[in-house]
Amino acid sequence: MASESGDSNMNREMILADFQACTGIDNIAEAITLLELNNWDLVAAINGVIPQENGILQSNFSSEASQYGPPSQSEAADAAAGGSVLPPSSSSSSSSPPSSSTSAFCPVNASSRHIVERQSRMLNFRVEYRQRSVELVLEEGSTVGEIKQILETELGVPVSKMQLKGWKSGDVSDSTLLRSLHLPKNNSLYVLTPDIAPTASTSKNSALQESLNQNFLLVISHREAQRDYNLNFPGSRTIQEVKRNVSDLTNIPVRHQQWEGWPASASDDSMTLALSGISYPCHHLSVCRRSSPANAQEPTEECADVHMISDSEGDDFEDASEFGVDDSEMFGMGSSSSCRKSPMMPENSENEADALLHFTAEFSSRYGETHPMFFIGSLEAASQEAFYGKARDRKLLAIYLHNDDSVLSNVFCSQMMCADSIVSYLSQNFITWAWDVTKEANKARLLTMCTRHFGSVVTQTIRTYKTDQFPLLLIVMGKRTSNEVLNVIQGNTTVDELMMRLMGAMEIFTAQQQEDIKDEDEREAREMVKREQDEAYRVSLEADRKKREAQEREEAEQVRLEQMRKEQEEEKEAIRLSLEQALPPEPDEESGEQISKLRIRTPSGEFLERRFLGSCKLQVLFDFVASKGYPFEEFKLLTTFPRRNITQLDPGSTLLEAKLFPQETLFLEAKE
Repeated sequence: MASESGDSNMNREMILADFQACTGIDNIAEAITLLELNNWDLVAAINGVIPQENGILQSNFSSEASQYGPPSQSEAADAAAGGSVLPPSSSSSSSSPPSSSTSAFCPVNASSRHIVERQSRMLNFRVEYRQRSVELVLEEGSTVGEIKQILETELGVPVSKMQLKGWKSGDVSDSTLLRSLHLPKNNSLYVLTPDIAPTASTSKNSALQESLNQNFLLVISHREAQRDYNLNFPGSRTIQEVKRNVSDLTNIPVRHQQWEGWPASASDDSMTLALSGISYPCHHLSVCRRSSPANAQEPTEECADVHMISDSEGDDFEDASEFGVDDSEMFGMGSSSSCRKSPMMPENSENEADALLHFTAEFSSRYGETHPMFFIGSLEAASQEAFYGKARDRKLLAIYLHNDDSVLSNVFCSQMMCADSIVSYLSQNFITWAWDVTKEANKARLLTMCTRHFGSVVTQTIRTYKTDQFPLLLIVMGKRTSNEVLNVIQGNTTVDELMMRLMGAMEIFTAQQQEDIKDEDEREAREMVKREQDEAYRVSLEADRKKREAQEREEAEQVRLEQMRKEQEEEKEAIRLSLEQALPPEPDEESGEQISKLRIRTPSGEFLERRFLGSCKLQVLFDFVASKGYPFEEFKLLTTFPRRNITQLDPGSTLLEAKLFPQETLFLEAKE
């Protein structure tokens, strides 16, 4: 049951894609609604839309189908999409399809070999003139002059004084066909009238014209990739064009882009940057991918009429010549059905990154938004990104070589490189780098790069492939000594075969990567041990150094203190000697004067005895005690009973006045 449900969803996706390709309805929700109203009957849904919108007649289908039985679903869709269906017995030489403004061969099913006539596309134009805006809808077969004639009626400006600006290809003449300009469905133009002087009411228009000619710097932050892009756009560019350019850089389709930073006035994607209200000269925006319920790939507007042949139909390519369709037309490369506006890569580009930006933009324009994310940078930078990081982060390098001269290029790009499974697998496991070898100068440049990075063997291998064997997909694996080309996949392959070869290369790479991871882990473990040992040794040296410095400081402090102590002792001794010399001589007991005999007990228990004249000052007593090593500042002199502190008395008073006569016992006590 799950398999049947999956097949049903796949069939509905194919019906939705065919319905959008036939009707040109870009809105997926609208297309699904129309199909559901017709119970997912593709023919009924197309018949219900195309007659009202494009006016396509179906009489040929009805009359001829009746001769050959009921049509199949694909035949009915082809008939509804644009014209009559040739019966199997007819040939292109005997019955040719009716002509229209443009036609293209669209091989829907090789077994039925249909040739379908394409109906002219309708183009929408938004033309701005001063304070006015005009909406136009014209066929792509119209000329630029016809637009001017309509604008003359709408704006009242003569054609001779009107300049129509905003074309991507620069100035064009009035006779230029819109089809030749390869325009998208929605376009924005503006009118200049330099010969008509602006009035007061049109003063704002001059500012608008100036804004249209100014360049705006958009700083766009890709939130998922954490990368900023600095892009310059003229004011005449539309918001839609900006989003398409960002889609090429970020690989996020326009319909899946979620923006922040646009002003509230920028509600219409067809609006120019000058009118959108963004800041000048620089405006900051951010973009990320938002989930979408519809995963079906929308066909590009320029190539909606080219239906590529599936793998199952590839066996019948050789019979296409029976219907007058050559190979180039079969693959959408004929002059009438070509949707290419420029080569995939400009010749002799100075910068490889610019060349690859152009390649990515052109690839998206031709084959749609779903494609591998091509590395923007040189081949050397891509190799560095893929090979020279950590072993766990390394990837294979896929080098896509495109050649427009090969009939296989269109099928390989649209059905192989744009397949969801291939895109997803390449994005997860590969760094994809691309180059266009259509031009000889670009091919020579590629060979030079390959010789420098991969050696002459790879270069010679690329030279051996002929044009009809392109495109090529080279799978390169980085090794320790050199880079190895694991596989060269040619353009004549299928999605399943391509996936198998990519998976095979991935198996070889994974085995090598596991060995590299093991070696890298062992090397990191050894380096970790060495770092730990070095750190331990460094810590030990640091501890020894600090210990040695502390010891040196301690020794220096001891020397300093010892020196200070010696100096203090020397100073004390000098003071003591000076005091001892200054003392008056000790009087005799028989001198006949009043003599006081004092006995002084020291803290050590010894006694100092001396005779003093009763008329001596207390200062003499203090000097005597200090001369014995007990300075007045450190010791106090006390009497026994009653206890008195003699050192607190006036040093100028006499011993008699201090009542230290005729004799007294004192003791010394250290001051607190």
